[in-house]
Amino acid sequence: MPYENIIVETRGPVGLITLNRPKAMNALCNALVAELGRALDAFEADDEIGAIVLTGSDKAFAAGADIKEMASKSYMDAYLEDFITNGWERVTRCRKPVVAAVAGYCLGGGCEMAMMCDFILAGENARFGQPEITLGIIPGAGGTQRLTRAVGKAKAMEMVLTGRMMDAAEAERAGLVSRIVPVGELLDEAIKVAERIASMSRPTVLMAKECVNAVFETSLAQGVKLERRLFHSTFATDDQKEGMSAFVEKRSPAFKNR
Repeated sequence: MPYENIIVETRGPVGLITLNRPKAMNALCNALVAELGRALDAFEADDEIGAIVLTGSDKAFAAGADIKEMASKSYMDAYLEDFITNGWERVTRCRKPVVAAVAGYCLGGGCEMAMMCDFILAGENARFGQPEITLGIIPGAGGTQRLTRAVGKAKAMEMVLTGRMMDAAEAERAGLVSRIVPVGELLDEAIKVAERIASMSRPTVLMAKECVNAVFETSLAQGVKLERRLFHSTFATDDQKEGMSAFVEKRSPAFKNR
């Protein structure tokens, strides 16, 4: 089935998904979210793909959820269809790492979608925000939760209560993004980072991602215990044997993802 709201490509071991609603600044409509889920399912099932990049345009990653689809909803409409829940959380369930390459506006649902990814590379012109308060609503796709975890209560509270946008430099200082890259180099750098991830042992990458994500769900003692058990389990992989042998023999490892 063809995609109408996204562009899906493969770049070697990297799956690339580009949000593609230019006239709506990539607003996240129901159809786009459904297509995104299908594309992620396909990349997750493809053994040749080791990491995924999610991006938009130079002007906008995504300017938010599609307000035209939301404006007429009643409380009962939103509640009965479990609006936002269906499909939106698919990114968070990806086992393979997902890198967000964000340029331009990344607002509302767009900011929430970027925060669902494993980390964000930001173009110099990126602007992040949760402006829902200006529409008489609050963030509904994790904005109050993930933003607070990323930047702390004070900054998140100010942004959520005022709708103020954060530029790329502030976002990097606050810990929302991992690095800032010139806009013209953003996609190439994101692909390069994803290729490096994909070059590592696949099971070890999945374990590492699981451990880091556990920080937000467990106590320190529980998290360290999970880390230790998964660390032990890496010694059951062929890739651990290959990686350590390659180090001793001063050569590059040839991981088999086993």
